[in-house]
Amino acid sequence: MSRQYETVIGLEVHVELATKTKIFCSCPTAFGGAPNTHTCPVCTGMPGSLPVLNKQVVEYAMAVGLAANCRINQYCRFDRKNYFYPDNPQNYQISQLYLPICHDGWVEIETASGVKKKVGIHEIHMEEDAGKLIHDEWEDCSLVDYNRSGVPLIEIVSEPDMRDAQEVIAYLEKLRLIIQYLGASDCKLQEGSMRADVNLSVREAGARELGTRTEMKNLNSFKAIARAIEGERKRQIELLEEGKKVIQETRRWDDNKESSKAMRSKEDAQDYRYFPDPDLVPVIISDEWIADVRARQPELRTEKIARYMEEYGLPQYDAGLITSSKHMADLFEETVRLCNRPKEVSNWLMVEAMRLLKEHEMDTDDIRFSPSNLASLIRMVEQGDINRTVAKTVFEEIFSNDVEPETYVEEKGLKVVNDEGALRSAIESVFAANPQSVADYHGGKERAMGYLVGQTMRAMKGKADPAMVNRIVKEMLSR
Repeated sequence: MSRQYETVIGLEVHVELATKTKIFCSCPTAFGGAPNTHTCPVCTGMPGSLPVLNKQVVEYAMAVGLAANCRINQYCRFDRKNYFYPDNPQNYQISQLYLPICHDGWVEIETASGVKKKVGIHEIHMEEDAGKLIHDEWEDCSLVDYNRSGVPLIEIVSEPDMRDAQEVIAYLEKLRLIIQYLGASDCKLQEGSMRADVNLSVREAGARELGTRTEMKNLNSFKAIARAIEGERKRQIELLEEGKKVIQETRRWDDNKESSKAMRSKEDAQDYRYFPDPDLVPVIISDEWIADVRARQPELRTEKIARYMEEYGLPQYDAGLITSSKHMADLFEETVRLCNRPKEVSNWLMVEAMRLLKEHEMDTDDIRFSPSNLASLIRMVEQGDINRTVAKTVFEEIFSNDVEPETYVEEKGLKVVNDEGALRSAIESVFAANPQSVADYHGGKERAMGYLVGQTMRAMKGKADPAMVNRIVKEMLSR
């Protein structure tokens, strides 16, 4: 009988903070830009240049720490992590080893079985990002772009509390939503503003001692993280089943090949020779500063769900789906403020917007239409200016091009036809063209009326008021 194994997983999550300038200089942090244009003597490590700490970085780190139930280190400092690599112009990285800003926190996730579970956070520390190497295989050379060098990061180090890919994704999604709601980062994995390294080991079920762990890098999507976890778990179990040892090493995941390869082992791991950075004074965080940051914390997702259910009467499912993206929640709230129809707004977002997002393979953060145009569409339906069939067509234009619905309806002639004379004339033409259906209705087949209503709506190009058409058709058939 084969042995049963338990997977033990901890994460190191790097998050680029949404400051306008870098952590120790005034260079912009905007994504993109021509290579080496967002640089200065400080972030390129020129001799004689001195770092000056960006206060906003400290406040974002504190905000994330408080939201993740961490204790704040009121005396913290920066350390130098010494290593040579071409994308690291100073030959050291400024980080926090000995006294990180936050420690001993937790976030709560829901497991696949629906059980609530706390994942411990060992620490959160501030540091600067390195530059980026671009390997040009065509020219057979490597180029370096220092635009990212000095961009502020926080690294969130979890305890090894997760047991499978589902728990890891739940933890990452919880972290991402907390950070997005705080406005501390956009957490876009595809742009590198959120990156996760996975520390994974396996042990026999019931064993108390941890197995030998490996660290997985190069993970830039939740799907890649899930595949990497499953692949590494299987690899380690196969080694143990064959009587071999797992080597403690860093591995790089190749999502195209769905396999990993060793980058460096423990034997050649570097001694980073950490020491306190001599150019930066310790950061002293007062009780008042913590209280001020805490007072400015926005409403987070859990609180929003409760308020939407109580204030707007939304079901828990609706509230959960809308708040699963901060962008969607902001769009919902502003639209409700403009039209005061929360359930209608919720229905348009959950049904039509979600359908179009799926069709176009877009993320909720890619929605670009304005709340005012959705609110205007909802008012037009409520006032009877357009029916729901036409409204869906108009919404597709709002979704794609953010058109102003009143102008669009006017230009395309889509207003509901409420002219009773015009409707009676159209119905008479439908009756004349479909005498069998009229006869079927009089013969007791009531479904024939539905067909005649449908033909009338078709003749009116969907612009008639369905209730009015139903009423007139029934009246004319009963004669």
